[in-house]
Amino acid sequence: MVELVENEIMERQLDITWDDIAGLEFAKKTINEVIIWPMLRPDIFKGIRAPPRGIMFFGPPGTGKTLLGKAIAAQSKSTFMSISASTLTSKWVGEGEKMVRTMFAIAAIRQPTVVFIDEIDSLLSARTDNDQEGSRRIKTEFLVQLDGANTFAGEEARILIIGATNRPDDLDEAVRRRLAKRLYIPLPNAAGRKQFLERLVDNEAKRN
Repeated sequence: MVELVENEIMERQLDITWDDIAGLEFAKKTINEVIIWPMLRPDIFKGIRAPPRGIMFFGPPGTGKTLLGKAIAAQSKSTFMSISASTLTSKWVGEGEKMVRTMFAIAAIRQPTVVFIDEIDSLLSARTDNDQEGSRRIKTEFLVQLDGANTFAGEEARILIIGATNRPDDLDEAVRRRLAKRLYIPLPNAAGRKQFLERLVDNEAKRN
């Protein structure tokens, strides 16, 4: 299980800078002030100044939410773990819950860690009576681990949970409470689109 997490969920050698992300200046500035600086200097940002333990990126598809998550891990020199619903799906009863527990255990060992949950609405949607038993167990285990990810080590814990979605209203209420900080990632403005096109042209020119 540990080997599976390290091979399929954990990503290494991330080399992404803010310059790799076109536009989104407000989002990048906010992330720097609220997340990156406190993660790099936990000795200064304590108590009421401590960084959020959970953050939600929401907005239209394709606006750079995943790239922002990778940039956070690269800039804060953190381990990056990327999760989607498919990585936790198994035909064996109980395997999904074991994977969730193993993943958070590794995150605690390798902290500072950024746990990025892509399309979190597909994994942790609102619980209903029509949920399948396996899906309900995974949701429950995830909520338990989200609570325990940082509490066992108190203020010394450095595990950041990021959930990305374009349908925030579909999330379970308990998940929204745990991802207290929310940041809207909009479509690029005119300056961002121009910057994006210029980089595409530059990269194409370098290849040729």
